[in-house]
Parts: sequence; C-alpha cells; structure tokens
Amino acid sequence: MRFWSFWFNSFVLSSQYNPPRFVELLMLLLAIALLAIASILPDKPYLILGLSLVVGASISILVREAIAPSPQTRITQLTASLLLIISLYGFADLMYAL
Repeated sequence: MRFWSFWFNSFVLSSQYNPPRFVELLMLLLAIALLAIASILPDKPYLILGLSLVVGASISILVREAIAPSPQTRITQLTASLLLIISLYGFADLMYAL
C-alpha cells in the first residue's frame, strides 16, 4: 500500500508543479498505448488517434520550449521534432494506403 501511495503522491505533485509537461506526458503515454493496440488490432481509428496524439504532444513540446527553454532545450527539441516527423510520415503512409 505504501508503494502505491508514493507513486500517487509523486503523480499529484508533478501535475501541480508543471501542468503542461504533465499533460504532454499523459498524451504520449496514451499515444503509446493506442499505437500498441493498433499494432495488435488492424483497426485504423487506434492508429489515427495515436498518431494525432503524438503530433499534438510534439507541437506542444516545441511551443513550450520556444516560450520557456529548459536546461536540455536542444535534446528536447530534437526529440520532439523527430516524433513529429515520424508521426507525419505515418499519416502520409496511412493516406497513401487508403
């Protein structure tokens, strides 16, 4: 019980300390789950929703880093740009397959 209490308190504290980063984390975790489901089930809605969550989180990260840079700005921007390019490529491939 103490283990879950620690994680829950950390979860609440991180959501209060930096809400934009917390929302981006939730978006990326949900996108990972949806893309994992899309790899198991051949349904397009899971893939589309997962890719759109990745695009939204990547753009949010890039805007946040442009407004208020963090100590690791370069790495964060590079990772967000890479995620954005990969997800846009996934959308283009999906449109080509339709």
